[in-house]
Amino acid sequence: MATCAHCGKTILFGGKKLEDRRFCSKACLSHGHVAVLAEQIPDDVVAAQAREIHAGACPVCNEQRGPVDVHTSHKIISFILMSSWSSNPRVSCGSCAKKAQFGGLLYSFFLGWWGIPWGIIMTPVQVAKNLAALFRSEESLTPSEQLQQLVRMNIATQAIESQPQALQ
Repeated sequence: MATCAHCGKTILFGGKKLEDRRFCSKACLSHGHVAVLAEQIPDDVVAAQAREIHAGACPVCNEQRGPVDVHTSHKIISFILMSSWSSNPRVSCGSCAKKAQFGGLLYSFFLGWWGIPWGIIMTPVQVAKNLAALFRSEESLTPSEQLQQLVRMNIATQAIESQPQALQ
């Protein structure tokens, strides 16, 4: 069985192909076009734009509080037989990241336990991830690989959107 090159879902029948990749839907295929174009962007272009973002003002608070990078907060909410958890990466300064991670920790701690079985299992995981992120010092002098990948995908998306409709 094949898996979608974008979302990872199992493809039982059909699917959409792009070069050597398979996608489960048209939506995932459109992400595939972006990924193929993103691979063709020169590393020096990506690195330059990532350094500019890294040294710039935080897009969340609009202040110059230190390096801007991709930071992730984690949440879970549960209610009886339903549980939903997520990891939310966002570009921000360290201070804004800590606020989001602390918020995710509180959200999960108070709303995560109330589902069986996943609430009881996943709440400690999400709380621990937030605690680890809160105590981790991520003040790096260079942009992370995650920020560079985000920049690469944004450049590719902008290139596709700027093309005339007839060429797409």
